[in-house]
Amino acid sequence: MNPRVKSVQATDDYALVLQFTDGAQGVYDCKSLLDFGVFKELRDKPYFKRASVDNGTVVWPNQQDICPDTLYLDAVKLENAS
Repeated sequence: MNPRVKSVQATDDYALVLQFTDGAQGVYDCKSLLDFGVFKELRDKPYFKRASVDNGTVVWPNQQDICPDTLYLDAVKLENAS
């Protein structure tokens, strides 16, 4: 099992800045999801920015979520500041 999401910040360009339980940080680009099913609602920027963490993954109020393994494996990892 991969680490889970500890915190999330949604950006204006449909990306999620993530911190994971293992200390890794990364950015996950959501633009490719915006044309599919329940994720179309995320096109609304104020709604997209309501992203939060629940049970180790990113969720939105109308029950959209992204698999935490997908977030960890596909996020572009950021260097840790020393």
